[in-house]
Amino acid sequence: MPVQSLSAPDVSRETSGSVQTPLGTQQPTGGPHGSDDERRSALIATVPAVDETTPVAAELAMDARRRIELQGRRFPRPPKTRIITVANQKGGVGKTTTTVNVAAGLAQSGLNVLVIDNDPQGNASTALGIEHRAGTPSVYEVLVEGESLASTVQQCPDVPNLWGVPATIDLSGSEIELVSLVSRETRLRKAIDKYLADRLAAGEERIDYVLIDCPPSLGLLTVNAFVAGREVFIPIQCEYYALEGLSQLLKTIDLIRSHLNPELRVSSILLTMYDGRTNLAQQVAGEVRSHFPAETFKTTIPRSVRISEAPSYGQTVMTYDPTSTGALAYLQASRELAERGQGGSSPRRAMKAEPVGAQD
Repeated sequence: MPVQSLSAPDVSRETSGSVQTPLGTQQPTGGPHGSDDERRSALIATVPAVDETTPVAAELAMDARRRIELQGRRFPRPPKTRIITVANQKGGVGKTTTTVNVAAGLAQSGLNVLVIDNDPQGNASTALGIEHRAGTPSVYEVLVEGESLASTVQQCPDVPNLWGVPATIDLSGSEIELVSLVSRETRLRKAIDKYLADRLAAGEERIDYVLIDCPPSLGLLTVNAFVAGREVFIPIQCEYYALEGLSQLLKTIDLIRSHLNPELRVSSILLTMYDGRTNLAQQVAGEVRSHFPAETFKTTIPRSVRISEAPSYGQTVMTYDPTSTGALAYLQASRELAERGQGGSSPRRAMKAEPVGAQD
């Protein structure tokens, strides 16, 4: 059986993070970049070739290749700080999960990352393991009370160069409080820009990525995130309902670009909860890729119990089970995001708010 041919320890399916990969989970790249790539390519060539007629074996082989290719690799730094808003007004599509796991993947690969939890539910704060009880300095103080972002930043306990700004229950009433404030749409942008400038002035290392997690709505919190961001990252669940709200989201982004933030663009779309065994998932993926071929990641995120379990331990899946299929998929997506920020590889065109849905 093809599955038996994949029973060697370095390509076996893991149930915990204790299994070592061929390069080791902390394998340094060392030496010239080319020699490291050659070493990885040689190891990948040893993985047995399988096809989709044996789906379990195919998944094992893909996981093995991703471990060899990605773990221990340092991703390229962007020319300047990339401020990315992760948004989709539909709930349950994986916004928070994508935000924290992509952030952890980037941070584990040598980049400095800041996550801003702009969702009153505070789920990103939970996954990062940072304090977000009532009374904790949070994004609420930044938006409503004008506090500095630096006073709210916390270090993620599991990843050295990953920081977070928490959301507390206070944020749930901020939409009403923001209505009467001056420059209500630009308050988050000003706070982020000042924080980044102050870090550089103080001689601290530059933040490479700022990821802003948004609530499942198009209210003032999301508008603040759109005005603050220069890029929009849209996770889309592989179900038909997820397509229906995409047109409205693109219309909102067009309005923000026209009136508040001309720099804003949709740079990334990630397909989440993908199950290649179902026709629906394949059709939704095909529909999204046909409308947005440049923006849609090649990587898809599968349904994964490990991804769902990780927040209950106050972790991302990247630290909870780094060798699991879900963690490797998010690490691959993190690499794709990092490489899209180099030179002209990142899509720059404006996306039109056209209807998206199944074709007759």
